[in-house]
Amino acid sequence: MIHKEGFPFLIYLLILILIGIFISIFIFSRVFNLFLIFFLIIFYAFFLFFFRNPKKNLSKKKIKNDNEVISPSDGKILEIKKIFESEFLQKNCICISIFMSPFDVHVNRFPVSGKIIYVRYHPGKYWLAWNKKSSLNNERTTTVIETINTKKKILFRQIAGFLARRIIIYAKKNYLAKKGEEFGFIKFGSRIDIYLPLNSIIFIKKGEKVIGGETIISMIP
Repeated sequence: MIHKEGFPFLIYLLILILIGIFISIFIFSRVFNLFLIFFLIIFYAFFLFFFRNPKKNLSKKKIKNDNEVISPSDGKILEIKKIFESEFLQKNCICISIFMSPFDVHVNRFPVSGKIIYVRYHPGKYWLAWNKKSSLNNERTTTVIETINTKKKILFRQIAGFLARRIIIYAKKNYLAKKGEEFGFIKFGSRIDIYLPLNSIIFIKKGEKVIGGETIISMIP
């Protein structure tokens, strides 16, 4: 299944490829054209793969458990650290950074259920996503959810990377978010940071691979 954000890009790319093949037929040799067609098929197949959107079978137990935090994206745990969150929470938190390579699914999902109390877009630079300064200097969005029962505030950021030049966010203030539901998409390599209370129990470790909407990364008190 292809994500809706990929359709315009894939259609334009296909048109350009077909035009390129048509022109090359009248200019280059048959052998070169066969090689070109093979290369373009592989090239196009990569973007089909990138914009994939596999269905998630979220268990009702996982969704209803207010204390469990699920990974907001596919990727690798880049860092787990204690840090002061200065934009909204104004307190020390555990920050979990997830790096999404171009080969990961780039759909972003709500890590918890609750009411969205803050959403903000920040324009910025396009440093490499694993650069420590990227969380505060790159193009990014910040979203905060207040959980339903425990009233905990969970903040998470979409952060653009060197290749990512467009962040899409569907989250809106006062919207009732459902754990596992899509809240955005980032095109190409990028990162998500999620800020949790200091007394949270962390289930993952640095370097571990996580799956968006499925991997339980933490338990909040």
